[in-house]
Amino acid sequence: MPAARAGIAQRPSQEQLLSQDTSDGAEMADLEHENAKGRARVHHQLKGTTTNESSATTEAAQQAAISEPVVHPEYRTYKRRWFGLIQLILLNIIVSWDWLTYASVANTAATFYSTTPTTVNWLSTSFLFAFVFASPFTLYALHYSGPRLSIIIASVLILLGNWIRYGGTRALTPSLGVTMFGQILIGLAQPFVLCVPTQYSDLWFSPRGRVSATAVASLANPFGGAIGQLISPLFVSTPSDVPNMTLYVAIISSVATIPSFFIPAKPPTPVSHSSTQTPAPIAQQIYSLLRLPTFWLLFLPFAVYVGFFNSLSSLLTQILTPYGFTETQGGIAGAILILVGLLTAAIMSPIIDRTKCYLLVIKTLVPILALSYLVFIWAPPASSMVASYVICAVLGAASFTLVPVALEWLAEVTWPVGPEVGSVLCWAGGQALGGIFIVVSGALQDNVGKPRGNLQKALIFEAVVAIAVAPAALSLGRLGGPVKNRRLEADRMSAGAIS
Repeated sequence: MPAARAGIAQRPSQEQLLSQDTSDGAEMADLEHENAKGRARVHHQLKGTTTNESSATTEAAQQAAISEPVVHPEYRTYKRRWFGLIQLILLNIIVSWDWLTYASVANTAATFYSTTPTTVNWLSTSFLFAFVFASPFTLYALHYSGPRLSIIIASVLILLGNWIRYGGTRALTPSLGVTMFGQILIGLAQPFVLCVPTQYSDLWFSPRGRVSATAVASLANPFGGAIGQLISPLFVSTPSDVPNMTLYVAIISSVATIPSFFIPAKPPTPVSHSSTQTPAPIAQQIYSLLRLPTFWLLFLPFAVYVGFFNSLSSLLTQILTPYGFTETQGGIAGAILILVGLLTAAIMSPIIDRTKCYLLVIKTLVPILALSYLVFIWAPPASSMVASYVICAVLGAASFTLVPVALEWLAEVTWPVGPEVGSVLCWAGGQALGGIFIVVSGALQDNVGKPRGNLQKALIFEAVVAIAVAPAALSLGRLGGPVKNRRLEADRMSAGAIS
């Protein structure tokens, strides 16, 4: 990249941008103003110079200094970005598969460990709470070291957690405690890969490809959940099959972690203007973010809907089996929930990347989600699985499209706050609520009514809360004032200056 000459003012740091009024392109205007002042100072100094040289030589020097063009950086992307993105996708698949390893066979696993399905649910719940605990460390790693260190930490924790889980299944008396310890280690790994996509796309991808990059990396996580929902029931037909299932998953997970140690830390040169900013302190970024009404209007529905998705993914088999459906049918429903969502997101993400219609998509999908949770109350008691399959498909399509759009839009409107800050906070909120919702759903299980063990009260609870938070998302752009895609505008203004 060409280096800027000494007469040109340095770009402001992210810390300086955070302290300025970021409306109406003020950051770029201030930058250009500083450059103009620098050129004026050179002109003034040259005019006041008195030497014994001829007046013709002095005039020529002045003209050369004044007319010297500003050298702008040239931004480009690198093919090596795909290696890191593919590894990030792979790890997100693995960590989510690990999360739901036992969820779709909860009844069989309960028999193996000589406990109840409600206790087995804590394998999923502890995983989500471990995410929340690790979130501050994730933010620190991303802020000071970037995506590579975060990915390596996740790989080490995944490797250890899987083999500790397997050790718990091979004890003389199967140990749920040892298995849960391994599960918690994997839960600690999840934020180190799930919160990375927005920062990775900001670091390695141009504005034209960020939504798609964030989408494929983020949505790989629930795809792993779909694999867990489908594969676990195929591996486990009797309680004695649980150790072998755990072994197979441990081997696959171990192989998947190896490439993490070879991914590059950052591109040789920045890929866009917005990726060149010097990071401000984490505390200042968090403080700036929490002061924005827009953040809270998005954070609330995002955390709630992610929480309900996590709860539904963990409990879907237990929601359906009291009505006579099998664990395999529950696994299929979970797979439909995720695979239809992935397909929809794969179609929509490139379109949204081109149109940048983030807010319209958010305001369209949130009501669909709220209504889907409402209608799902009547799906399990139906005599056929068709109703559950259809509603799971709608829930998956809306949820999977919403997640990357919401995260990228938050990064746009809160710039120059780092994208990793909003991502970590939103995901931590969703995982925390997911754990809480699983516990609440277990408490609402009806062991007296018909059918025994049904979770209808939990479904009603989900519907009420899902509808209650929808107005927050619909108020975006109204409450708290109008919003702009600040990061995109900064990149466009920089590109315009270069051209």
